[in-house]
Amino acid sequence: MIKQNIVFVENKAGSLKRVTGMLTDNDINIYGFACFDAPEFAIFRMICNDPDKAELILNKSGYMNRITQAIVVDMKDQVGGLDELLKVLADSNVSLDYIYTSFHRKDLIPVVILHSEDITVTESVLKNNGFNVFTTTEELEK
Repeated sequence: MIKQNIVFVENKAGSLKRVTGMLTDNDINIYGFACFDAPEFAIFRMICNDPDKAELILNKSGYMNRITQAIVVDMKDQVGGLDELLKVLADSNVSLDYIYTSFHRKDLIPVVILHSEDITVTESVLKNNGFNVFTTTEELEK
């Protein structure tokens, strides 16, 4: 599993840019992200190169944020690649909380970032079915 930052960002023009600007100013590289709208705040989930530093910076700036664990797994870059991954999870009775995508920086192979109720079981299911599950963000740069 890999650490994931979750940041609550106001639904106002420029709010997300302020968050990404702070991270940029502190040399934090975002590898993958998803942003979901909620009534008052957007939920910005991201995988970055230094989640602990990102959390500290955001806390100091008054942002509600936290670190959670997420699974990052290779996905076949072909028709049905996502369907295959989801079939394995469905066949194992794994219910997903959310899912989003990113890619390897060097070769642009897609990866899926996901979370479930029992993340340890989900990780085991994927590994036992031959999927490459990442343990560090450095692996996304290879």
